[in-house]
Amino acid sequence: MNQTKYIFVTGGVTSSLGKGIIAASLAKLLQARGYRTTIQKFDPYINVDPGTLNPYEHGECYVTDDGAETDLDLGHYERFLNVPTSQANNVTTGRVYLSVIEKERRGEFLGKTVQVVPHITNEIKERMQLLGNTGEYDIVITEIGGTVGDIESLPYIESVRQLVWDLGESNSLVIHLTLVPYLAAAGELKTKPTQHSVKTLMESGIKADILVCRTEHELSSDLRHKLALFCNVSKDSVIQSIDASTIYDVPNLMLEEGLDKVALKKLALPEKNTPDLKHWNEFLFRLKNPKHTVNIGLVGKYVELQDSYKSILEAFIHAGSANETKVNVISVHSEYIDKENAADKLGNLDGILVAPGFGGRGIEGKIETVRFARENNIPFFGICLGMQMAVIEYARNVVGWKDANSTEMNEHTAYPVINIMEEQKTITDKGGTMRLGAWSCTLEPNTLASAIYNGKAEIKERHRHRYEFNGAYFNELTTAGLKPSGVNPDTGLVEIIELENHPFFIGVQYHPEYKSTVANPHPLFVSFVKAAVKKKSE
Repeated sequence: MNQTKYIFVTGGVTSSLGKGIIAASLAKLLQARGYRTTIQKFDPYINVDPGTLNPYEHGECYVTDDGAETDLDLGHYERFLNVPTSQANNVTTGRVYLSVIEKERRGEFLGKTVQVVPHITNEIKERMQLLGNTGEYDIVITEIGGTVGDIESLPYIESVRQLVWDLGESNSLVIHLTLVPYLAAAGELKTKPTQHSVKTLMESGIKADILVCRTEHELSSDLRHKLALFCNVSKDSVIQSIDASTIYDVPNLMLEEGLDKVALKKLALPEKNTPDLKHWNEFLFRLKNPKHTVNIGLVGKYVELQDSYKSILEAFIHAGSANETKVNVISVHSEYIDKENAADKLGNLDGILVAPGFGGRGIEGKIETVRFARENNIPFFGICLGMQMAVIEYARNVVGWKDANSTEMNEHTAYPVINIMEEQKTITDKGGTMRLGAWSCTLEPNTLASAIYNGKAEIKERHRHRYEFNGAYFNELTTAGLKPSGVNPDTGLVEIIELENHPFFIGVQYHPEYKSTVANPHPLFVSFVKAAVKKKSE
């Protein structure tokens, strides 16, 4: 293909309808037909990136190989497509305005009055076409965050209108995702919210080419006809998106509805072949027909909001399918764990994961959790802060340094076994300044880590942290039995710690959950679930 085609996904009526899942599912189908496809997300908030947002505000912050702190939807894109995303796949209003203001300061607008139209919209359009202009993709799907009618979304909607006009006939299409609510009192589905939403979109100069309708009940033929008539689309362009038992069902549901066929027809592209979803459906079969069940405790301090640990929860789904095991993830708030109640809260678990996080809240509960897992031979997995808590717990309860801590929690601890990284000490800005992105790690042979990674000598994993294992205590902790089994070859940073005389005890400084996909479940999660299954059977 010599011209990249563009698909824009907008949303109406309400947020959280699943634009990201629809975009990822369509991309999966187009990819399975042989088209090189990528997805990008444009977010209307003014933060430059979600890196400084509390997980309660926006869910987890997803990190790419190139160190971009991005929206959690990029995690869905990678999990579905098994293709890495980058800085270019996520753009926020903050980033757009920052770029335009920097250009104005450099004098690039030559005395012009800088305005939303054309300067902001030109910047948005340029970024919308960045990936398409690389020549690496046949189709670029762009998800517009928020809902149509929001004040903050207006520049994006206007940019889409202009770009559709710029690109010309058959080179772009607009999918509008909307809600068809069911009114129990009346016993019927209502189309009026969708009609209003499409009307709002048309007031901005954009005609929806395809309607994807989120619904709890089947859309009848009459209802589809009504929606097509009043929303000015063809009847085959009214696509039903019914509630599914898992997000991984959605590509098959969209295939049944013909979303990919309608999109290709509107883009004047050949259908090529029937989508090859053999491996995808094998994954789904194992997921839905498990032979085992395990209970894994997810111990963290943002457990009230599921999206705070989205990638971890999805990695457990991938690992569960690989092990033909249903993984029940039981959220446990670390703030409410202490020595007295640890057995009650954690005693019935088949495995314990201590989650990542920042700040001092709930830290003692995490340390107590590690102690309980270590002393009771429960499979343990610590990620980032979870790994750091394992080091502190070992220093306190095995080595005997009762005051051992991280300088993040206590700057004056006598044993700062976790310390701020040297290059972080002079940094004052909080945004985008952590150790971010993919870094190398050399694995020690004949260790649990080496076995999990199939004997590889070196791996690359994604990081997001400011604090690290303090090398000053390396020898003493190692002599006491804490085994560093993975080290960064350039910095000497300890990446992985493990214990030998334990069924499964491993902590990693990086975030393995970011790299787990349907096609490639992460080996750490697969091995951890396997250990939990073994523990339960014993």
